[in-house]
Amino acid sequence: MSSVYRQIDIETGVSGASAHQLITLLFNGALDSIAQAKGAMQSRNIEAKCAAVSKAVRIVDEGLKAGLDMRAGGQLAQQLCDLYGYITMRLTQGNLRNDTEALDECVRLLAPIRDAWVAIAPADATVVRAAMEVHA
Repeated sequence: MSSVYRQIDIETGVSGASAHQLITLLFNGALDSIAQAKGAMQSRNIEAKCAAVSKAVRIVDEGLKAGLDMRAGGQLAQQLCDLYGYITMRLTQGNLRNDTEALDECVRLLAPIRDAWVAIAPADATVVRAAMEVHA
């Protein structure tokens, strides 16, 4: 698929997505960016590594963490906020130290949350489940 069609597909998917689906897209985007960063790190492509880690940090910090409703979410929201803060710190450390284990740790922390999030999807959220299968 050409990049233009892929971008249109992404934009259409986002504009028609529910709040639940948008969060799933954020999780998948963060996990994909971490995988790209790890690949770039292993191939010693510093520019691509930095760009991918930066993207993952922004998704976790400005997407997942900033999207938490601290008032309604109570203790769970606070725990997720703390975890997302830790993940952004580990991503940054992994970037600075070329530490693939730090990136792997971030995947081990994010993947189960993404999986649980997808599992609680509304019954009509087949798009979410399909997106998860693509990124699994």
